[in-house]
Amino acid sequence: MLKSEAGEPKSGRSSNVVWESAEVTPEERGKLLGHGSQVVWFTGLSGSGKSTIARALERRLFQSGHHTFRLDGDNLRHGLNGDLGFSDEDRGENLRRAAETAKLAVEHGQIVIASFITPLESQRQLIRDIVSSERLSLFHVKCPLDLCRERDPKGLYEKAARGEIRRFTGLDAPFEEPLDAEVLDSSLQSVDDLVEQVLNSLRRRGILRDGT
Repeated sequence: MLKSEAGEPKSGRSSNVVWESAEVTPEERGKLLGHGSQVVWFTGLSGSGKSTIARALERRLFQSGHHTFRLDGDNLRHGLNGDLGFSDEDRGENLRRAAETAKLAVEHGQIVIASFITPLESQRQLIRDIVSSERLSLFHVKCPLDLCRERDPKGLYEKAARGEIRRFTGLDAPFEEPLDAEVLDSSLQSVDDLVEQVLNSLRRRGILRDGT
């Protein structure tokens, strides 16, 4: 097998690596920061309101002194995941990398706010496996397909209708209803009300600062 200059096999996968344990524990970070850490993951169709709710939630948390880290599916494809396409395999890898990034941030005391379509239950289970169920709060931003198409903030449904985008989630690619997620109905409630619903969920889990 070929080897690199460092003597590692060029197999395409990491080998001979050992996890470097942190000297500072998550509990110590939480005590210093004054709040717990959690991954808040929004799943839902394009146009359902995931990013809108995520931005508003980040603002509310920031204003109340919480340390936040927001991950957006489109933004990651401009950098970290810029090498990925939209095949089933690449979409899965996109989510795996996002979940691993979220895991690193939550281990360093952040409240991670992630908005990704995440259409398949197997993908959501992968995220749980990476992040852990205890550190994950999964929210389904629910919205009728017709309303998502009417909103179409990025013009993607229109492009899909013209045949410019194939395997578009909700049209010719499936979106599986989440089995274990709190529902945020963006067709019936305002953004402020939905953000408050998320905050209430985090309060119940003891994540937020006292009095938030």
